[in-house]
Amino acid sequence: FRNATLRKSGNASSYMPRGAEHRLRDTSVKLSSETLCLRKACCRGAFDAPTQNSPGRAPSALAARAALMKPADRAPFSAIDDRPPLRLPDGGRMILWPLMSLEVWDIDRPMARTVLPPPQHQPMLPDIPNWSWHEYGMRVGFWRLRKLLDEFGIRATVTMNGRVCEAYPRVLEACLASGWEFNAHAWEQIPMHKVDDQRESIRRTAEAIEAFAGRRPQGWFGPGLTETFDTLDYLAEAGFEYIGDWAFDDQPVPLRTAHGDIVALPYNFEIHDIVVSMIQTMPSHVYRDRAIDHFETIYAESEESARVMSFAVHPYISGAAHRIAHIRQMLEHMLSKPGVVVMTGDRILDWYRSQTGPSQGETA
Repeated sequence: FRNATLRKSGNASSYMPRGAEHRLRDTSVKLSSETLCLRKACCRGAFDAPTQNSPGRAPSALAARAALMKPADRAPFSAIDDRPPLRLPDGGRMILWPLMSLEVWDIDRPMARTVLPPPQHQPMLPDIPNWSWHEYGMRVGFWRLRKLLDEFGIRATVTMNGRVCEAYPRVLEACLASGWEFNAHAWEQIPMHKVDDQRESIRRTAEAIEAFAGRRPQGWFGPGLTETFDTLDYLAEAGFEYIGDWAFDDQPVPLRTAHGDIVALPYNFEIHDIVVSMIQTMPSHVYRDRAIDHFETIYAESEESARVMSFAVHPYISGAAHRIAHIRQMLEHMLSKPGVVVMTGDRILDWYRSQTGPSQGETA
C-alpha cells in the first residue's frame, strides 16, 4: 500500500491510489458539464425529430422517448359526476362483463404464478407441479365454468394467448359453440416489457385468433395486464378498438393514441380470482362476498348513469371444485336484480359508441 492513501467512503474504509481522487473529481465535473450541455441542447431543440426546416437531422432515442404519451396524456382527468348520463335500452340499468382468461404456460419457462413453492424456495425447471396446476384448469376447470355460464345463458369474453389456438383447440371450439367473444391476450404469457418485438407479437396474436375464429379480435388484454408507454399506439395501429388493462373507471373511456382513439373498458383488479385467492390468499367464499358487495354499489349508482362491472376468472382457480359453488351463488344474486345486462366486450364497445358517437381521437 505504499502508493495508496486511506480514504473514507460512507461507514467503510477503502484504499484509493494517490491521484485517483483528483481524477475522480475531474470526471465528475466533466460528467456534470456534459449533463448541463445535454439539458441546454434539449431546450434548444437539438434533439428534435427531422422537420422541413431540418431535413438532415436524425431523431435521437431521447427525442423518441420524450414523444411517447404517458397515461395522463392519453386520458385527461374526468370526474364521473361531470359527464352526461349513459343509458341502456329496454330498461337496462347496469352492465355485467364476465371475463375468462385462457393461457399457455410453457414448461420450458418459469410458471406465470405458483400454488406450490419449490423446495428451499429455489425456482427449478421444469416446474412440473405448477404446470400441472394450470393444466388442470384446461382439462377440467374450464369445462366446469363453461357448464355454469351456459346454464345461466351467459356469453363471456375469453381473453386468450395466441398460442392457445395451437395448444388447446378443443377448448376454443367449445368457446365458439357457446358464442363467446375472443379477445387477444398477446402471443404468450410474457410481460410486454420483455417482448422483443411488440408489433410482431400483436400481429401474430391477432392473425392466429382470426384464422381460428373467422373474426379478428377487437379487444386486448396485456399478459399480466402489462403495457409499455407505446403499447397502445401499436395496438391502435393494428386495428384494436378496446383494451381492458386500465382499472381506473366504471365507464368506458377513450384513450388517445398516435392512430386515433382506443377505448378502455372498465376492468377491476379486486373482483379477480388471482388477486383474491392467490395474492391475498382469502378463503374461497371471499370472492363471492366481495363481488356481491361491489355489485350492490355499482347497481345503486347506475340508477343515475349506467356503469360497468367486470369480474375475472381463470379455469385453474375459479374452476376448482371447492370454488365453483361460490361463483354460482354470486351469479344467482346478481342476475336476480332487474336491469342487469350481461355483455361481452365488443357489445359494450358498440353500446358506448351508440351513446357518445364514434371516437375521433388525435393523431400524432
